[in-house]
Amino acid sequence: MNRRSFLAKGVAASSVATWGLGWPRFAHAAEFTYRIAHSLPVNHPLHIRLEEAAKRIREETGGRFELLVFPSDQLGSQTDVMSQIRSGAVDFFCLSGVILSTLVPASAISGLGFAFKTQEDVWKAMDGGLGAFIRGEIAKTRSLFALEKIWDNGYRQITSASRPVATPADIAGMKVRVPPSPMWVSLFKALGSAPTTINANELYSSLQTRIVDAQENPLAVISTLKLYEVQKYCAMTNHMWDGFWLLANRRNFDALPKDVQAIVQKHLNAGAMAERADLARLNTDLRQQLTQKGMQFVEADTEKFRQKLQDAGFYSEWRKKFPAAGWEQLESVTGKL
Repeated sequence: MNRRSFLAKGVAASSVATWGLGWPRFAHAAEFTYRIAHSLPVNHPLHIRLEEAAKRIREETGGRFELLVFPSDQLGSQTDVMSQIRSGAVDFFCLSGVILSTLVPASAISGLGFAFKTQEDVWKAMDGGLGAFIRGEIAKTRSLFALEKIWDNGYRQITSASRPVATPADIAGMKVRVPPSPMWVSLFKALGSAPTTINANELYSSLQTRIVDAQENPLAVISTLKLYEVQKYCAMTNHMWDGFWLLANRRNFDALPKDVQAIVQKHLNAGAMAERADLARLNTDLRQQLTQKGMQFVEADTEKFRQKLQDAGFYSEWRKKFPAAGWEQLESVTGKL
C-alpha cells in the first residue's frame, strides 16, 4: 500500500470511531483509496447514490479502487474543502456551481435567479451547451475538472419563521441565511433582504437561535435537515435552480490507470442520473410530508420577484460579469432575461 492510501485509510478508520458510520470493510487493502466530500446529510439521495456508486466501483475494479464518502461537511466547511481538493488532499468534491463561483466565476451562471422556468429547461441547458461551457471554465483552473453529469439539488424555496414570503415586500429587511457565494448575496440584496452567509453545518442552530429569521433551500434539504422544526412558513418561489458539480482533482485522477478512470467516471455519472430521478420522485411527496410536520405553504408571486430583480438591475449586472458565450448558451434555453 502506498503512503497516500495508508493515510487515507487511517483517516477513514478514525472516522468510523468518531462518527460510527460503519464504513464497509474488505478482506484486503485497495490499491487506490480516494475520498469524496459533500455537505448533505446521509439520508439525502445524493449521499445514498454516492455510496452505491462507491460499492459498484469497488466491485467492478476487483477491489483495486475504494472510494470513501464523507457527508455533512465532515472534512471541513465547503470553502475549506475547496482548498483541499485544489491541493489534492481531497480527491472528489460535490459542490454547488454558485459556491464554486468564488474560484470559477462563470460557474454561477446556472444559478441565476428565476432564470429556468421548468426542470426540462434545466436539463436541456446543463446536459447541453451551458453545461459544456461551465465544465470548460472549471477545467481552466488546471487543478480541477468536473465530471460530465451534474447532480440535482432542485429548485430552491424560501422558508421563514416570523412571516410568509409571498412577494418581495414580505422579505424586505429580513435576515436570510445564504451560502457563502456572491450571487446568493447579490440576489437577496436585490430583493431587499439582509443576506447573511452561514455554512450548511451551522444552518439549523442559526435558525433555532434566531441569528437569522429565514433561509432558502430545496425541499429535500428542508426535510433532511429538519428545518420544519425551526421554520413555520415555506414560500414556493423556485427562485433558483441549484446543482452539484462532481469535481475531481486532476493530478490525483490522472494518477489512476485508464481502466480505473473509466469505471469511476461511469458509475459516478450513472449515480448522478439516478439521483436526479430520486429527487424528482421525492419532491412530489415532500410538500405533503412537510405540511403534516407543521409547515405552512404559500404560493409566491414569481413575476413580482422577477420584476423586482429587473428593476434593481440584477440581470444587467450579472450579464456583464459572465462571458458572452455562457450568457448566449443560457438564453438559448431561457429566452431573453
